[in-house]
Amino acid sequence: MSGYTPMIQQYLKIKAEYQDAFLFFRLGDFYEMFFEDALKASQELEITLTSRDGGSDERIPMCGVPYHAAANYIDLLIEKGYKVAICEQTENPKQAKGVVRREVVQLITPGTKMDGKGLDEKENNFIATISSFADGHFGFAYNDLSTGETRVTILEGSFDDILNELSIIGAKEVVISSGFEPDWQHKMKERGISALSFEEATDESQNFESVLKFLQDRKQRLAVSRLLHYLYRTQKRSLDHLQPVLPYETNSYMKIDYYSKRNLELTETIRSKGRKGSLLWLLDETKTAMGGRLLKQWIERPLINRKEIEKRQTLVEILKNNYFERQDLRERLKDVYDLERLAGRVAFGNVNARDLIQLKKSLQQIPAIREVAASMGHDEIAFLTKKLDPCEEVTDLLESSLVDNPPLSIKEGNIIQDGYNAELDTYRDASRNGKTWIAQLERHEREKTGIKSLKIGYNRVFGYYIEVTRANLHLLEEGLYERKQTLTNAERFVTPELKEKESLILEAEEKSIGLEYDLFLEIREQVKSFIPRLQALAKAISELDVLQCFATVSEERHYVKPVFSDERIIVLNEGRHPVVEKVLQTQEYVPNDCIMDADREILLITGPNMSGKSTYMRQIALTAILAQIGCFVSAAEAVLPIFDKVFTRIGAADDLISGQSTFMVEMLEAKNAIVNATENSLILFDEIGRGTSTYDGMALAQAIIEYIHENIGAKTLFSTHYHELTILADELSRLQNIHVSAVEHNGNVIFLHKIKEGAADKSYGIHVAQLAELPESLINRANTILLQLEQNDSTGWKIESKSETVGDKEEKVQTSRTEKEAAAAAEEAQLSFFANPYDPEKKAPSPKDKKVLDELKTMEILEMTPLEALNVLYKLQKKLK
Repeated sequence: MSGYTPMIQQYLKIKAEYQDAFLFFRLGDFYEMFFEDALKASQELEITLTSRDGGSDERIPMCGVPYHAAANYIDLLIEKGYKVAICEQTENPKQAKGVVRREVVQLITPGTKMDGKGLDEKENNFIATISSFADGHFGFAYNDLSTGETRVTILEGSFDDILNELSIIGAKEVVISSGFEPDWQHKMKERGISALSFEEATDESQNFESVLKFLQDRKQRLAVSRLLHYLYRTQKRSLDHLQPVLPYETNSYMKIDYYSKRNLELTETIRSKGRKGSLLWLLDETKTAMGGRLLKQWIERPLINRKEIEKRQTLVEILKNNYFERQDLRERLKDVYDLERLAGRVAFGNVNARDLIQLKKSLQQIPAIREVAASMGHDEIAFLTKKLDPCEEVTDLLESSLVDNPPLSIKEGNIIQDGYNAELDTYRDASRNGKTWIAQLERHEREKTGIKSLKIGYNRVFGYYIEVTRANLHLLEEGLYERKQTLTNAERFVTPELKEKESLILEAEEKSIGLEYDLFLEIREQVKSFIPRLQALAKAISELDVLQCFATVSEERHYVKPVFSDERIIVLNEGRHPVVEKVLQTQEYVPNDCIMDADREILLITGPNMSGKSTYMRQIALTAILAQIGCFVSAAEAVLPIFDKVFTRIGAADDLISGQSTFMVEMLEAKNAIVNATENSLILFDEIGRGTSTYDGMALAQAIIEYIHENIGAKTLFSTHYHELTILADELSRLQNIHVSAVEHNGNVIFLHKIKEGAADKSYGIHVAQLAELPESLINRANTILLQLEQNDSTGWKIESKSETVGDKEEKVQTSRTEKEAAAAAEEAQLSFFANPYDPEKKAPSPKDKKVLDELKTMEILEMTPLEALNVLYKLQKKLK
């Protein structure tokens, strides 16, 4: 380092403390970067890479960004997951002896952004911390620095529980110790969390006491302290807006794991990773940024406390039934800005005059909002609106102090109203009168000299001057004017009187701007003392906003208030998938019923591809989530239990990052549900077993169904194309077959999207391939092969009764394999695994005929429509042929 110039040595010394960040090193009007930072930043920001002499033999790579435009470049780096250390001059260059002193005044990270385009107004920007304790427990805390909210919990399970919490809050950055398990770090990176930061300190400090005052648990205090140390160390300022930490228990909410949240597309879609098409997109009729963030939190953490749910329902019902008042309320809420983040900016010290005007306009709406809510005449709403503190003192202060349209920069002046401060008024009067005197002097000089083009101007270098063109110089009286500047076509002069007035005007303007800045800081400090009240107001406003949002959606989309059952009963009359229904818009959505009780714990769903099995399953889960966040649900009638957990296994994709196949992902998600579900849970399994061979897949599917039936008892919807599994309805007392109906007409399949009792007769896979417009010759060949397979369907795997012994099962499996080997030798294709054993005497009806007869006996012909009866007759005849 000794070979470098003093300035580069200073840079390297500071950079050594911030190795994991870009160091924005202030030089004049630019933030400069050197060495590796310059090489990398020039690529990431697409800016010109240059070099400079640093005292060594080789030139140093260098790039920079203008000070006034730095925010945009910082946002770009943060969005890419980088950190930026802001290094400012902390000494007046004129007073410096040697190199100007510089220090890092703030470290900006993905989890500590306070403003900028990278901060979504309707999403929290959470930074989390994880602490592991000797007893195997984990401390988990998270904070949104922009709003000041912090929460903490202690988890007693595996690290998967931590991963689930991280996925729920969508953490942008995670703070851990340097000794954190590498395997755990790897798992977090697999989930897309690349911003890992390190903080060793966990000791509690008196500086944190106001934040930790509600925490009694030692582990919780230690977990939060790590996060607080990191925030204070990186931000290097007083964080007075941090709210008291709130502890929470994960079992106080419906547990929706990472896979289920993704599969149900609660806050983003699987394909586009965007909001459109998600449940959040459907529900978001909020009018404030605060309400939008709270809505997302409620969706991700549905309640399981019945009283709390019904309390929300009552408020939604009141708002739903008061249409005109609700519309007025929505109009008022539109003019309420983000109070939470405004309060944070006040405390952080980066609030400007326009921000405070937004705060003023927001507070001006509160009395009207209270009045509208009171006019509904319900005690429940009145109780909620009592929390709407209008903070009149803040409103009065801002109304009397700040102009309505201040400039963006608080250092430009013209932000304080006349009459607010007597000294400021004096300076302004001197400045304004001085400028009036200048205008009068210009008229007087024109009249006196007869030079109509004479003018008095001003610039920052030369101050005020009298300008006369060269053609008119002879008209000036000698000795009265002092030459100040010579131009090509004119001369500039001053007079003693003009110089005196200039001094008064400039002094007044300079003092005026300085005084305005000081007054603004005083105003900001006064507002700062109201931060706790503003934050409480923000919470009340956001809650009211979400409740009116639920009421609006429920009224517009004809949702009903669900009733909760203690007997674990589901009764959904004309239920709809809320998101699909909205996406279809003008097309008619086909509603379906769902009945589940003590005798119908598992619904085995069969039916064609594209018929709506997955949609039906998802709509049950989304209905339960809607109900437990306090919203009305998409049905004509709804009776529901309160679910403690929701598990889904819908859709599949290879997990390329962790090297897991589709089938492995499928099995891991199935395992997660089977291990963690209780009888009060909801399980959705779609096509379990399809990722492996037919025998393996069907054996696993059957075993999973039996295990849930016998060991868990959770409400379960299980869709499958293994039609042979439908015989389980005869073996498992609480399993019921249902199917999505379709009809075949003139060789074409028509999906009715209607759920009916019983099992489907076929999957119509070739028809779906035809709809996908595969080549006609390929479709014809597939039909030929299918017909051959159906004709040769005589032996195969026999579904096993649970009552059979292990020896019986092994014997049947061996018999089945022997028969298959014989059939293969005879070149007989075998596809059906559940056919009856071949009858060598051929005295009784053939297995195929018997199957048709048995099917005919069970049909309720009198309940069929003529078209349905004709379709059934056609299918039976086709089977016999």
